[in-house]
Amino acid sequence: MQRVSLLDSIFTRLVAWAIAVSIAVVLVLGWLVTTKFEQMSDATVQWNVDADIRHMSDILAARGRGELIAHIEESADIDRPAGTGSHFLLLDIDGHRLAGDLAQWPRFADEQTQAGTIILSGGRPAFARAVNFPGGMRLLAARETGWTIIQLNQIGLSFVAGGLFVVMAVGVAGYITARRLSDRVKLINAAFRDPEPRKLAALSDGQRDTDEIGELTRHSGEALQRLQRLARSQRDTTDQIAHEMRTPLMHLDNRLIRAIQAQEQARDPDAETTERLVAARGEIRQVVTTLESLLDIAHSEAQRGDPQGLAEVDVSALAENIADLYTASAEDTGHDFRLEAEAGVTMQGDEIQISRLITNLLDNAFKYVPSGGRVRLIVMRRPDGAPLIAVADDGPGVPAQFRETIFERFGRGENASSDQKGAGLGLALARAIAERHGMELRLAPTTRGARFELRPHG
Repeated sequence: MQRVSLLDSIFTRLVAWAIAVSIAVVLVLGWLVTTKFEQMSDATVQWNVDADIRHMSDILAARGRGELIAHIEESADIDRPAGTGSHFLLLDIDGHRLAGDLAQWPRFADEQTQAGTIILSGGRPAFARAVNFPGGMRLLAARETGWTIIQLNQIGLSFVAGGLFVVMAVGVAGYITARRLSDRVKLINAAFRDPEPRKLAALSDGQRDTDEIGELTRHSGEALQRLQRLARSQRDTTDQIAHEMRTPLMHLDNRLIRAIQAQEQARDPDAETTERLVAARGEIRQVVTTLESLLDIAHSEAQRGDPQGLAEVDVSALAENIADLYTASAEDTGHDFRLEAEAGVTMQGDEIQISRLITNLLDNAFKYVPSGGRVRLIVMRRPDGAPLIAVADDGPGVPAQFRETIFERFGRGENASSDQKGAGLGLALARAIAERHGMELRLAPTTRGARFELRPHG
């Protein structure tokens, strides 16, 4: 039975979603913060440029042109941190430079507003605005925006580092939580796969938790215990019924044996009475055999999916031992019987039950295939490594309308006659054994005869 790995666990997928959401949240927050900071920085730079222009205008109005030129020259000589410098250019009515540290008048993207981003020498970006002063003078004031870019880069790096920390924290915390939750669910699955006392005890240890998985653990433990009680009760009931029925039947069989012996030892034995006693004894033994088969079917169905009692079985060796027993019988009945088995084919199973399954299939084949027909016992590995056991013959085959009913209790094909012994339980028992081992017994399509295959589901 396939077990869910941690990578396929729903908890791992939840952690992956949590990491994805964390990354998305960090990216959105980073975008919002940087966008807002950039807007605030641009507004601050524009306000500072407008403040410089107002200050220059006040100087011109209060002190005159000469004082304005002197103030611009003094401002150009001030050493500021990189990316925060102020720059000016004052032109007269003829476009001649009067003052400032800029060599030439820049070209704006929007000539109507005479404001926008310009590129200074050395590729430094700046925001500039141009205004006209009285007397035909034109002033250009600019503030560098490089510091804003540096701050945006620092904010971006901080968000990247913080985002990585958040994602790692979510991943580690999520992994620990997913591992713990997965281990708790594994206890439940292990108890369902193999409800042995040790695993049920481990399941009861997780019943103290008060969350949803704890509640699921409690319900699972209670359900498994109820199922075990029901299974034990069913086994006890069927065993008791079998004992109560088998005992009087065996007593009756013993009485018939004594009656037959008395008839044989009588001076004037009645052949007809003896024949009837023998027939009655045969019917009693047939009833006992049918009862035992029904009990075997019930036990196999009750153990479906239960790995207890299963071990590694060498199917190849088992098939060889069974073939040795049937070879002599095949010579007596005139059948061509062959074993076609690969070496080393193994499977998890109950050796006695697998042997019972194979012998039931062989008995069924020898029963319906006429003398001179061919019967094959095949053991091989499928391409995926799983075992395949098949019994094939070239007999009359099974009509389409009986391909499934023959696996039912007391189901018999149209080729069965009243003189053929059996109650139609052999294939029903074989299928029950197959399902008990988690496998499928099916009638494979053939052009001639019948081919019964035991193989994994699917």
